[in-house]
Amino acid sequence: MAGQHERLKQYDILIVGGGLVGASLLCALEPSIRKYQLKVGLIEHHDLSEPRDRPPSYDARASALSYGTRRIYDQLGLWPDLEKYATAIHNIHVSDRGHFGSTRLNCEEEKVPALGYVVENFRLGEALLERLKVYGNESLVALISPAEVVRLQPLSESRMSARIRQGDDEFDIESGLLVLADGGRSNLIDQLCIHREQYNYEQHALIANVSLDQAHKGIAYERFAGKGPMALLPLSENRSALVWTVPEEKIAEKRSLSDEDFLADLQQTFGDRAGTFLKVGQRDSYPLSLSVAQEQVRPGLVVLGNAAHAMHPVAGQGYNLAIRDTMALAKNIEQSLSSDKAIGHLTRLLQYVDRQKSDQAVTLGFCDTLVKLFARSETSAILARNAGLSGLNISKTLKSEFARKAMGI
Repeated sequence: MAGQHERLKQYDILIVGGGLVGASLLCALEPSIRKYQLKVGLIEHHDLSEPRDRPPSYDARASALSYGTRRIYDQLGLWPDLEKYATAIHNIHVSDRGHFGSTRLNCEEEKVPALGYVVENFRLGEALLERLKVYGNESLVALISPAEVVRLQPLSESRMSARIRQGDDEFDIESGLLVLADGGRSNLIDQLCIHREQYNYEQHALIANVSLDQAHKGIAYERFAGKGPMALLPLSENRSALVWTVPEEKIAEKRSLSDEDFLADLQQTFGDRAGTFLKVGQRDSYPLSLSVAQEQVRPGLVVLGNAAHAMHPVAGQGYNLAIRDTMALAKNIEQSLSSDKAIGHLTRLLQYVDRQKSDQAVTLGFCDTLVKLFARSETSAILARNAGLSGLNISKTLKSEFARKAMGI
């Protein structure tokens, strides 16, 4: 699949990775592409002309979109395609299992229609893929797929060269700005010797969809129980998406349990607050770590999404932070173009990083602190965190600030 520009030797912008973040960046760049007649290419190893496989309906994995991300997708014209599939989060209940502390967040108190939304990942992917196909058909962008980048090479103060492999063919593309949005396992970052600061939580996220005997009523639960937090997010068809943080040494045991034994274990750990667990779908898991690229920009280069930072899913903030970064980058590019400056010049890209530095530090630090604080079992830590939860619930000002940070607004 390719657009008009595929065999051009030079692009203004080259995006590596056509997943949720890379595709969202392309949507955010659309006004600048049209206004400045930019030559833009997107490289993706999946064949973008082929429909993606749809998961079994019960087991479809989902992501929590903050209210701020919903507003961004509204701005990009994508929300109408997602809204009918989105389950609104009206309330968030945060508690420490077996202890007195708890905090309740409510959308009415914050004067918003929802605190966030839960959308199945394949729905997000389909909406973005349809938009990419429109761009490709309009020759607004070159969709180079299936293809991969095998080598990157800096050329000057603001340009990069990429060696592309497509089938048996290899060719080089130069770009004024190359954006790496190819995920947390990006080998291109390693190739460029960009160091990643990593912390292994020695935990796995066990994910599955579950059904309960009660309607979820748009309530999301963040439950701190034992060695790791548990999240229960409302889904369509009265399902809930479970994210259960499990110690590394226990994950194999949890995954091998029969459905009946797993539900009993889940009930005992989570408690009865949401009702009785009746059904569990396919269980998957992945290791948890904190990973931050020490350089998010170089001349002619930006690292974006999970390639830039990956965090614990405790508060569902990873994707939402990536989308905020994406919009900030698109704005930085537009400002460079409007002032006739090179979009890949390091001075301009450092301004993008400086703008996002605080948001990234607060979000990453908050999630990391939350995980470590609630993993502690000594009495003093238990009392301190429960007093904190109770105090947060009492103070309308603090609770509103907390809620608005969680909503990304």
